[in-house]
Amino acid sequence: MTHPASVAPVPFTAPSHDSCHVLVCGGAGYIGAHAAYALAHQGFEVSVLDNLSTGHREALRWGRWVAADLLKPDTLDAAFERPVDAVMHFAARSLVGESVAAPYDYYRHNVVGSLNLLQAMQRHGVGRLVFSSTAAVYGEPDSASIGEAHRTDPINPYGASKLMVERMLADAAQAYGLRSVSLRYFNAAGAAAHAGIGESHYPETHLIPNVLRAALGEAQALQVFGDDYDTVDGTCVRDYIHVLDLADAHIRALRWLDTTPGAHRFNLGNGQGFSVLQVIRAAEAIAGRRIPYSVAPRRAGDPPVLVAASDAARSLLGWVPRYTRLEDIIDSAWQWHSAPAF
Repeated sequence: MTHPASVAPVPFTAPSHDSCHVLVCGGAGYIGAHAAYALAHQGFEVSVLDNLSTGHREALRWGRWVAADLLKPDTLDAAFERPVDAVMHFAARSLVGESVAAPYDYYRHNVVGSLNLLQAMQRHGVGRLVFSSTAAVYGEPDSASIGEAHRTDPINPYGASKLMVERMLADAAQAYGLRSVSLRYFNAAGAAAHAGIGESHYPETHLIPNVLRAALGEAQALQVFGDDYDTVDGTCVRDYIHVLDLADAHIRALRWLDTTPGAHRFNLGNGQGFSVLQVIRAAEAIAGRRIPYSVAPRRAGDPPVLVAASDAARSLLGWVPRYTRLEDIIDSAWQWHSAPAF
C-alpha cells in the first residue's frame, strides 16, 4: 500500500464528469445517500446498489436503483448493465457492539461482500474504487492526534473487517492494477436537511442524533459514559466531521484516482475535538431546551481523546472541511431531526 505522503501532489482539477457513471454501493444509507446527492449535483451519472436491509427507500432519489445484495454474487452483474466508470463502496455493517457479539456476520458482510464486489468490478473492467473505511482500524491510539502512519490494531471485529478490506485493495492494486482510496472517517455527523436526508439508524448508537432525539422526547434519557477522564470537563473528546464534507472528500478522491495509481488511505476529520458535554450544551442552545442525561460508568476501550490528523487529504486531495463549527454541524442535524423525511 502506498502511503499518501510518499506520492507527489497532483494538482486538483475539476474536469467535466458529465459522462462519468458512478455506482454507489450502500447509497440508501446515511453517508451513501449524501454522496449520491453530491455526485448528482456535480453532474455525475449515479446508480445506487442497495438491498435496503438498513437503508431507506426514501433516499433513493439520485439515479437508478439496483436492488442487489453483495452477499449474492449472481445479483451484482445487473449493476453493471450500463458501463460503470467507478465505484463508491459504503455498504457494510457498522455497529461496534454488534460486531463483538456477532463477528461472523461482520466478516461475512464486510469482507466477503466486498470481495464479491471487487470480483464483479474486475469482470466488468471497472478499475477505480473509493472505500468507506473507519478510524476504528487504529484501535486504542498511542496519541490524541492520529495520522495515517499510526499503527493499525483494531480492537473489535468491525474495525478488523474494514482493515481486511484495505489489505485486499492493496493486494488488488499490485495484482490487477485496481486504483483505490480508503477514507478513514472519524465521527460522521450532520445532515443535508434541504435535501431531506439525514442520519437515521436503528438502533441509533451515535451521540449527536441521540442527543437530538432526547431533546425531542423521542428517546430515553441520555447516558454519558464516564465523567472522570483527563479532558476539559471529564467526558470523552471526539472529532466530528459533517457528512457533506465526507461526500466532498469522496468525490475529490475519485477525481484524484484519474491520474494516481495504487491503493491509498486518508484520514477524514476536522482536526479538533469536542467533549460529550460540549455537544450536549451546544445542542441545548440550538434546540432551546434542556436535555436531560445521566452519568454511567466508562465503557471498556473508550480512549479519552480521538482527533484526526487530515493533513494528507488536505494537501493531496485539496479537501478543506466547510463545517468546522460544532454548532453548525449540530444545527444541520437538528433541522433534519425536527422535520425528518423518513
